[in-house]
Amino acid sequence: MGAEESPGHPRTSGCSDHCGQHNDYKMGGDSNPTHSSKKPKEPEVGRAFEPSSCSGSSEIQSRKLDRDVNYAEDASEEEDEYCEEKRLNTGNKRKRTNMNKEKKLSRKTEMEDTISKSNSRRVVQNENYLEGIKKKKLIGSDALMCHQCQRNDKGRVVWCTSCDKKRFCIPCISHWYPHLTEADIAAECPFCRGNCNCKACLRMISLTKPTRNVINEADKIKFQLYTLHLLLPWLKEMLQEQDVEKEIEAKIQDSLPNEIKVQRIKCAKDERMFCNICRTSIVDFHRSCSNCLLDLCLSCCRELRDGYLPGGLGKIILPYQDRGSAYIHGGKMSGSFSSRTKSSKDNQSVKEWTPNKDGSIPCPPKEFGGCGSVHLELKCLFQENFLSVLEKKVKAILCSHFAESHDNSCQCLCFKAPGQISSSSGLLRKAASRESSDDNYLYCPPASVTQQGELEHFQKHWLKGQPVIVRDVLGITSGLSWEPMVMWRALREKKLSKRASERLTVKAIDCLDLCEVEINIHQFFTGYTKGRKHKNGWPEMLKLKDWPPANSFEERLPRHGAEFISALPFPEYTDPTVGYLNLATKLPMDVIKPDLGPKTYIAYGVNEELGRGDSVTKLHCDMSDAVNVLTHTAEVALLDSQLSAIKKLKKQHLEQDIKEELYTVDMPLFASVDKSEHELLDGGALWDIFRREDSEKLQEYLRRHSREFRHTYCSSVEQVIHPIHDQSFYLTIEHKRKLKAEYGIEPWTFVQKLGEAVFIPAGCPHQVRNLKSCIKVALDFVSPENIRECIHLTEEYRTLPEEHRAKEDKLEIKKMALHTLNQVVKEFKEFNP
Repeated sequence: MGAEESPGHPRTSGCSDHCGQHNDYKMGGDSNPTHSSKKPKEPEVGRAFEPSSCSGSSEIQSRKLDRDVNYAEDASEEEDEYCEEKRLNTGNKRKRTNMNKEKKLSRKTEMEDTISKSNSRRVVQNENYLEGIKKKKLIGSDALMCHQCQRNDKGRVVWCTSCDKKRFCIPCISHWYPHLTEADIAAECPFCRGNCNCKACLRMISLTKPTRNVINEADKIKFQLYTLHLLLPWLKEMLQEQDVEKEIEAKIQDSLPNEIKVQRIKCAKDERMFCNICRTSIVDFHRSCSNCLLDLCLSCCRELRDGYLPGGLGKIILPYQDRGSAYIHGGKMSGSFSSRTKSSKDNQSVKEWTPNKDGSIPCPPKEFGGCGSVHLELKCLFQENFLSVLEKKVKAILCSHFAESHDNSCQCLCFKAPGQISSSSGLLRKAASRESSDDNYLYCPPASVTQQGELEHFQKHWLKGQPVIVRDVLGITSGLSWEPMVMWRALREKKLSKRASERLTVKAIDCLDLCEVEINIHQFFTGYTKGRKHKNGWPEMLKLKDWPPANSFEERLPRHGAEFISALPFPEYTDPTVGYLNLATKLPMDVIKPDLGPKTYIAYGVNEELGRGDSVTKLHCDMSDAVNVLTHTAEVALLDSQLSAIKKLKKQHLEQDIKEELYTVDMPLFASVDKSEHELLDGGALWDIFRREDSEKLQEYLRRHSREFRHTYCSSVEQVIHPIHDQSFYLTIEHKRKLKAEYGIEPWTFVQKLGEAVFIPAGCPHQVRNLKSCIKVALDFVSPENIRECIHLTEEYRTLPEEHRAKEDKLEIKKMALHTLNQVVKEFKEFNP
C-alpha cells in the first residue's frame, strides 16, 4: 500500500447509532415505528456492541420492556399517565392480588404528583428500577429523544413544527446537517424534507421512488417520428449488408438471390449470442458450423474475404513489468527482467484460414474454437424478411407524417448568426479557443431552465456532437447528503453476511502505479477528506471505481439512487426505465439488458498537477452517451513540508525521464491550470473532451509521442494497440500545448463544479483530473442522435486483441437499435390505428 497507516476496523463509540432502536422504545420519544424493535439487535460484523453503555439500561431490562405495549405519542396526557402505570404494573413480576381499589387510586395520585415535579425540570429520566424507585419516561412535548442518533443524553433538541413528532439534537444537526440551521429544522425537519440520513431512513424503500416525467400523447408521437427518422439510415445499411451476404450465398449455391432460403435458428430471449472470433454480438444474419456450432458474424466474414485477419486475431498485448517501488520515483530498477514479448497462438494456423474462391468460408482451425472440417452455413435469428418488412413500415410512417417530423435545422438561440454569440442568452460557457470555429462555447443552462421546455434547445447542440453542462442539478432534489460517511452508513447496514467483508475493506486503485490495493473503508474515507501520503511525502491518490461493488447501485443505496435519478436533467434521455428517447428502455422485458448504471466514482484529488500519480481518468471513449454528476467534493491542501518533498521528487522524475529519453521538452515542476481562480475554488474536476472529428489526429499524436507517457508501474508506454481504447494516456498541460502546436487541435476544457451534470456524447474522447477529492455518479444512456457513433465504436472494439479491456461487446447496440425500431413502430400504430 505504501502508506504509513495500517488497516484497522472502523472506530465505534460506546453508544452509537446501532444501539438506538431499543433506546427509542424505552424512552418513548419518537413515534416513528421504524425504530421500534422487539429484541435488541445482534452485534454486526466488525463492530463493538456494549449494551451496558446504552443509556444506563441493561440488556436484560430491555428484554423485559419488550413485552410492553408501545402507545402512540398523540394520546392525551391523562391516558398516557394511566397507560404508563398499567405498563409498569405489567412489567413488575410481583402479584398484587390483595390490592383494593382505594390503594390503587392512592398510588395513582402519588405517581401523578411525582410526574408533575419531574416535568418542570425538563430532564431525561430513564425507565429503570434503580434503588426500588420507578421513574417516569418523558413523553409528548417533554421527550428529548433525537431522531437521528436515537439518544436522549445530548442536551437540547429542536422540535419540528411541521410534523410535531421528530426531534434532532444540536450535535447531530451540526454534524449531519451543516447546511441547515436550527430555524430550518424547526420549520421542517430532514424527515419532512425527505433527506433524513439516519440509518433507518436510509433503508426506507418507501422514500426511494423518484417522480417520473409525464409525457403527453402529442410529444410521444413527435418523439416516435424523431427516433424513426434518425434510425432509418442505419437500418438501410444493415439490410444492405445482409443482401450482399445473401448474394454471396447465391453464388455459392449457384442460384439466384431470391431463391435462397436462409435457415432460422432458435435463440432464447434471455441468451446472448456472440461471434466466436471477435466477441461482438450477433443480431440476425451470421454464418454457423453445423458440426461444432461455431458462429461467425458478417463483419468477420467480410474481413476474411478482404484478406485481413478477422476480429483482432494475431494481435498480442505485451505486459508491463514491475521494476520495483524505487524505480517509480527515479531510483534504480530491482529484479531481473525478460524482454517484453508474448507469443501469439499458432500464427501459421491463422494464416492458413482463408476463404474459398466462391466466397464460402471454412470453419476455423481447432486452435480458434472451430473444427476445420466443414464450411460455414448462412443462418438468421429473425424471419428472413424481417428487416425488409420493418424498413417498409418505417418509410410508410415517415412519409405519411413528413410535416410532423422533428426539425432541428433552425438557428440555435445561443447565436445571433453563425459564429456570433448572443450576449443575452447567458447559457454558454467558453471551453476552447479554436480559430475560425463556432463551437468554442458549450451549452450550459441551469437546472431550473431545463425544466421549462429546453429539450429542443438541448437537441440542437446534442445533434452536433457537443458536450452539454447543466448547472446546479442537486438544487432541484430533496437535498440528501452525499457525504462519504453517510453513503457508508447507508451501505453498511445491509444484513447480508456474504457482504460483511466489503463493509470493512475495499479494493482501490493507487494512481501512482495503477495497482490494486486493499484498504479499510473507514481509512479510505478518512483519506478522502484529510489526504494520505506515501512514506516519502508523495501524495497517495486512491480511487474507487463502480462502488458499491456488488449488484446495482440502486439496490445497495436506494435513497441515493432515487436522489440521483431525480437530479438528472432531460429525463426523456436520461431516465433509465421510462426515458422515451433512451433506446435502452425499448428492450423487451425478457431480453438481457446491458449494465448502464448508475455507478459511483470516488477518488482523492489535489489542485496541483503532479505528473505522476495524478488522480485521473485517462483518455478513453465511453461505449455510449453518458451523464456525469459531481455530487460531493472535499478540498485537501498540501502542507509546505510536503510541497518541498514533492519538488525534490519531481526533480528526480525529470532526471529519470531525460535519462530514458522520454521527454523532448523540460516539464515544469508545478503546472498550473489555465482557469480563473474562482473556477478552481468552486470546481472539483478538470475535463478535457475532444471533438469526434479530431480523433484521428489525436491518435496520430499519441502514437508519435507514446514513449513520453508512463502507465502501469510507472513504466513507459512501449506498445499501442489503440491510442484511445487502451486508456494508457493522460495529456498534461504541456502535452495539450504540443498537440495544438503540431496538429492544430485542442479539446473543450472546463472545470466541473459541485452539482453540475456533464453530458458526454458517444465517440468523443475525454479525460478527467480531480482537483479535489470527488464523488461522481455517472449513468450511460443511448440517444437516437448518436446511434451511428455507438455502432462505430463497437466495430473498433471488435478488432482489439482478445485480452483487451474494451474487447467485450457489453452494449449490444445493434440488437438494441433493432428492438427500438420494432417497438416504436408498434407504439405508433397504437396511437394511430
